[in-house]
Amino acid sequence: MEYIKYVIDYGIIGLLVFMSLAGFAISIERYLFFRTMKLYDYPERKRLELALTERLHLIASIGSNAPYIGLLGTVLGIMFTFYSMGQNGFMDTGKIMIGLAMALKVTAVGLLVAIPAVFIYNLLLRKAKVILMQWDIEDGREGI
Repeated sequence: MEYIKYVIDYGIIGLLVFMSLAGFAISIERYLFFRTMKLYDYPERKRLELALTERLHLIASIGSNAPYIGLLGTVLGIMFTFYSMGQNGFMDTGKIMIGLAMALKVTAVGLLVAIPAVFIYNLLLRKAKVILMQWDIEDGREGI
C-alpha cells in the first residue's frame, strides 16, 4: 500500500501538470490563431466557426475534469492514511495530519489546473463569438 504515495505524487499530480501544460499550449496556439487569422479567408461561416472552435473542447475538458482527478488523488490519499492507521493500530496525530495534507494537496493542484482552464476557455469562446459576429456584419448578414 506504500506505493499509493508515489501514485499520488507522481501519477496523479504528474497527470494534472501535463493537463495544465497541454491546456496552456493549446490556449497560446488558439490566441495566436485568433490574432493572425483573416476573415476573408473563410467564405463560409461554418468553416470559420470550425476553425475558430478547433481544440477549444480540449481546454473545456481539462477544466471540467481536473477537479475530479484531484478528488481521486484525495480519496486515494485518505484511503492510504486510514490503511496506515489500521496497520499500526494507533498513530500519532502528526502522521495522520501529514497523510491528510498529502491528500488535500492533490485537490488543490486539481483546482489550480481547472480554474485557469475554465477562465481561458470562456475568454477564447467569447473571442470566437466576436469574430463570428464580425464575419456576419462584414458579410452583410447581421440578422441571420
